[in-house]
Amino acid sequence: MRHGKKFNHLGRTASHRAAMLSNMASSLIIHKRIVTTVAKAKALRVYVEPIITRSKEATTHNYRTAFSYLQDKVAVTELFTVVGGKVASRPGGYTRILKTGNRAGDNAEMAMIELVDFNEFFEGFNEDKKKSTTRRSRRGGASTPKAAAPKAEVAEAVVVSTVIEDAVVETVVAEEVVAETFVEVAAEEVVAEEVAPEAPADETPEAPAAEEGSEEETK
Repeated sequence: MRHGKKFNHLGRTASHRAAMLSNMASSLIIHKRIVTTVAKAKALRVYVEPIITRSKEATTHNYRTAFSYLQDKVAVTELFTVVGGKVASRPGGYTRILKTGNRAGDNAEMAMIELVDFNEFFEGFNEDKKKSTTRRSRRGGASTPKAAAPKAEVAEAVVVSTVIEDAVVETVVAEEVVAETFVEVAAEEVVAEEVAPEAPADETPEAPAAEEGSEEETK
């Protein structure tokens, strides 16, 4: 009976299933990604991640435990020399399952399972994301509005100083215009004073001529 056995048997006996998962785990560690069905990928993730966790400490006991599951010297060497150092700072979640569609023959759901730290595209994306994101704490949340207040005051001071500078410039321009107008008015007055005395100078020679005419009439 299958009472209490909630894991996926994958249509195989216990020995067949253990051998299949052992071979798939070795292939995943060596090649870093494999393509299989979604059901097998989920079963493989449960099988291989505890083994990868043991690779963080390269002790004799962990070597023997990993070999008892993988039964492959090449895979064990790759696990402790390459994979273990790569996942040392990751607290679990070493694999990623990406669905790739249905298989043409039997329409089974296919997926690619891979080691997270060996995908160059996602690794670069995660590094950029870590650089762009900042960690916020609940205790420091109240300090952020206080820090924003001086910026607002500085912005207002800049605006006020700009307005004052514009007003000063306008005042200087107005004074220059007034000075120019005053200079022009003074120049016009000087010209008028120079032109005014010329009128009597032209009329003075005509007065004796008029007097001579009157004398001739009297004679």
